[in-house]
Amino acid sequence: MATQTKISRRMSQSAVVQAIATYGPISRASVSKLTGLSKQTISEIVGNLESDGWVRTVGQTEGHVGRRAVVYEIAPDAATVASVDLGGTKIRVALCDLTGRVLAERVEPTEQSGGRQLVDQVARMVRATADDPQCPSGELKIAVVGVPGVPDSRTGAVLMAPNIAGLDQIDLAGTLNERLGIDILVENDVNLAALGEHWMDHRSDQDDLVFVSVGTGIGAGIVVGGILLRGASGAAGEIGFLPFGADPIAKESHKIGALERVTATDAIIGEYRMLTGKTCSVPAIFEAANNGDKAAEQTLDNVACQIARASASIVAVLDPSLIVMGGSIGARDELMHRIRRFAAQCYPREIEIQPSKLGPHAALAGGVSIALSHLHISLFAEGQKGAEINVPPPALDTFKASMS
Repeated sequence: MATQTKISRRMSQSAVVQAIATYGPISRASVSKLTGLSKQTISEIVGNLESDGWVRTVGQTEGHVGRRAVVYEIAPDAATVASVDLGGTKIRVALCDLTGRVLAERVEPTEQSGGRQLVDQVARMVRATADDPQCPSGELKIAVVGVPGVPDSRTGAVLMAPNIAGLDQIDLAGTLNERLGIDILVENDVNLAALGEHWMDHRSDQDDLVFVSVGTGIGAGIVVGGILLRGASGAAGEIGFLPFGADPIAKESHKIGALERVTATDAIIGEYRMLTGKTCSVPAIFEAANNGDKAAEQTLDNVACQIARASASIVAVLDPSLIVMGGSIGARDELMHRIRRFAAQCYPREIEIQPSKLGPHAALAGGVSIALSHLHISLFAEGQKGAEINVPPPALDTFKASMS
């Protein structure tokens, strides 16, 4: 009986927190109507949450006949979460309050020696961001780290991450936990970007979306029914290994992937070099295409055609309502109109393809959404199996404006 009472209390508390997080500022009477719990139960739970500092009063209801009621919201500064976007060339760290508002951000070039030196860098950046004296905030409780590879849940290593050395040789989450003393979650960065786009721009008709990132590599994050699809080994969305573009049986394709060999940064540089004999950066090739350089235009046509084929393959299997293009290359206008044009030629119905609204901050936003949900569940549902507490996102413009 005691166990059942404890489970019931957890369920009630998580329902109350979800109502306050979603609809706050909100009165206890309104929480009672939303949850179906008695006013006495609501008063007890809200009183405990307020005394512990997790919710706060923010005024009273107005415009009603009779006595005005006190309204509550989640206390934003009761704790903080960190989101880390660990890229091959750059690391971004964002510190956020319990509403998802960005309090501080730090950006540094990635430590190229990789391995434990890279872990030390991430730990130092997270701690420095959390301890910034110009940003007084609550205690840091959890950090979510986005990585360009597949986290192995058994060993903690990050597999299939050729652009960062040594991640397959260490327990990334475990080592960061030792350095920082907080909960650490590690997730594929493109998966986080997909969650970030879904969280920040959620519409009821877009619970099925695929985020395709094109930059140093190519990958996809898949959201089905509002839930991230990871697959049996966590490698769902590794579309760089789709067996077309380059020879999928070639030895090089086993390391990088046949599609990635013809779509990402090195492919664009190599294609243009083959056509002109010149070695140029990707931005320079895009600029040349805008200036009418035929070789640059052909290079972008070839790359866009392969991305369109991949998009059509995704739609044929998953039938998502939307494909979001992101990454340092994927969302550029010069590619977007080409991808749409080729996609229309290789699939019998229109494929909705849109550029990322969050740009380089998509993975950070996804990390924040996971961190907040995980923290709320651990605090207020006490790890109850199957519990869900979804924290509404801050306004898109507010989130982007707070980033550097």
